[in-house]
Amino acid sequence: MGKMNVSNDMMLSLFAEMVLDEALRKYKEQYLYREIDLALAKGDEVSFLALTTELKSLNTHGK
Repeated sequence: MGKMNVSNDMMLSLFAEMVLDEALRKYKEQYLYREIDLALAKGDEVSFLALTTELKSLNTHGK
């Protein structure tokens, strides 16, 4: 029975880590969208390009 508890604990830990990673990725994505909107509103092309590059990277590596 001890091995089963360790296995279940490991699975729960892995699942919790996956949920946390996804929550952090979504938070970062929302933050980048807000910052992109602000850069557009200000006409800040340099920030816009940097932020959209970061968003593309996040979406490429996060999926």
